[in-house]
Amino acid sequence: MRTGIAVTVSPAIRRRLQALARNRNSPQKHVWRAKIVLLSADGVGTNEIMRQTGTSKTCVWRWQERFMAEGLEGLLRDKTRPSRIAPLEAEVAERVVALTQTDPLAETTHWTAQMMAKEVGISVSSVQRIWRSHGLQPHRVRQFKLSTDPKFVQKLRDVVGLYVDPPAHAIVLSFDEKSQIQALDRSQPGLPMKKGRAGTMTHDYKRHGTTTLFAALNVLDGTVIGRNMQRHRHQEFIRFLNAIEAEVPVGKVVHVILDNYAAHKHPSVQAWLRRHERFVFHFTPTSCSWLNAVEGYFAKLSNRRLKRGVFRSVVDLQAAINRFVTETNADPKPFVWTADPDKIIAAVKRGHQVLESVH
Repeated sequence: MRTGIAVTVSPAIRRRLQALARNRNSPQKHVWRAKIVLLSADGVGTNEIMRQTGTSKTCVWRWQERFMAEGLEGLLRDKTRPSRIAPLEAEVAERVVALTQTDPLAETTHWTAQMMAKEVGISVSSVQRIWRSHGLQPHRVRQFKLSTDPKFVQKLRDVVGLYVDPPAHAIVLSFDEKSQIQALDRSQPGLPMKKGRAGTMTHDYKRHGTTTLFAALNVLDGTVIGRNMQRHRHQEFIRFLNAIEAEVPVGKVVHVILDNYAAHKHPSVQAWLRRHERFVFHFTPTSCSWLNAVEGYFAKLSNRRLKRGVFRSVVDLQAAINRFVTETNADPKPFVWTADPDKIIAAVKRGHQVLESVH
């Protein structure tokens, strides 16, 4: 050991160092640092410490001095070293952020990291780091549509009220059509999934026709009334209403939430409603398909049954849809609305204000 170096370890610190050295989950750099201090405290010479820990002389000296100066905590952290690359100036980051929020001069719709790096004169990784720190993602775009319905607030509160506090002795149905469901058959059989490889399917397909699913989701118990039809005119809509009439127990009022599709407001449909007084229609605001609960069921149908399905005929497709409806009805889950309508109204108002200010 060097002259003038005396490493003293208390019993409590020795136990902590020994536990650190024996722990298999400890980082190796912490293990050999602890061994250096323990061996030094036992009076072992520098050469022997180097041999047992596999470190250099300067390394042994460094951690002896670190322990003497900072104790055990000094062994568990590394001193920060200045970067070899000078940090970017604040003006550079501000310029990158400002340019990102404008259209590029080239015939492109958005900035890429390579374009921005060339324009500003910095590296691609620096551009990506600036974007990440400011939450900018120019390669992504989100879709939206603000409702322009003059009765937006009234209709929103009406529909949400049915979800949150449905009337007593009544049934609330969320209705819509999923049209143009294609019966697609792949040109070649796909390969099954195996270890190290995802399942495969050909990019091309053969069309065998389409069908339309009329579906009404009972928001109280989560069951679905579904019918497949070739078209989605007012005639098919009335046929589906007759199917609902046959399935819903007599004496219950039926509140139907539906969108503003022209077939839903046809004179023949209005005449049907006058003959069936227990049916009450509640129209969602325009451009508010997200407010209709059955849309979530359609998304589940698409993701779980249709996207990867292989159907060699429309009959095949309709049979698969009917089986899916039957299976989900066997284990239904009631629809639960959680969004605050006041927050939705405030967000829509902000959206209109931003649009008016930009355009």
